[in-house]
Amino acid sequence: MLIRIQTALNQLEATHGIRILYACESGSRAWGFPSPDSDYDVRFIYCHRPDWYLTLDEGPDTLNFPVDDELDLAGWELRKALRLLRGSNAALFEWLQSPVVYQEAPDFRARLAPFLPAAFNLKAGLHHYLGQLRRGVEEDLAGEEVRLKRLFYALRSALAARWIRVRSTLPPMEFTPLREVLPTTLAAAVDGLLARKATANEKTMVLVPPALVAFLREEFVAGQLARETLLAPRAGTVAADLDTLFRALLAES
Repeated sequence: MLIRIQTALNQLEATHGIRILYACESGSRAWGFPSPDSDYDVRFIYCHRPDWYLTLDEGPDTLNFPVDDELDLAGWELRKALRLLRGSNAALFEWLQSPVVYQEAPDFRARLAPFLPAAFNLKAGLHHYLGQLRRGVEEDLAGEEVRLKRLFYALRSALAARWIRVRSTLPPMEFTPLREVLPTTLAAAVDGLLARKATANEKTMVLVPPALVAFLREEFVAGQLARETLLAPRAGTVAADLDTLFRALLAES
């Protein structure tokens, strides 16, 4: 798969006349709880040649491709990505923390890292993770059984929301550090589910664990209350510095 991913990225550059500045894993394989048959969710940031930016009308700024059983590939153009960083897009903040990097221009992530704390909006981040948790609470966990995959999606979203609520910082992407805010009474149950997911397939169903579901529901309510009262002023503006970085990356590329 690593060879297939690298080949796909090289073909994208040649076909579309772009340079991929950063490509990473963004799904369960990066979060830390993949199943043996989990697909590869590859996300990338790319730029065009300078002439592409010197037109009256802006061109398409996203590349999406059909998903198959193994590979899910999608990317954002550099200017779009930096705008989303400025706007505190939670998905982009996760990409830039990924432990699995497939391709990177020299120091690309290191040059963006200083902007993350200043650009991250706590209230917007909490809203994002509560939106993901809502599906788990209101749909996936409504019956007696739940797909193990969906249970972990809900748990990870709940922990990210809790991290924002209690620590007031950007939550980590990976599940292991997120577990620092998991109540210790749930640790054994989560360990057991992690062990099962490591050998289960994507469609495996499990009985809904009452104590864990109660935690998810409680965290959803607590997050909603915090969203109404959370003060999340930005630590200054990053717009001018991102403009400078954009021009530098484009010139180098």
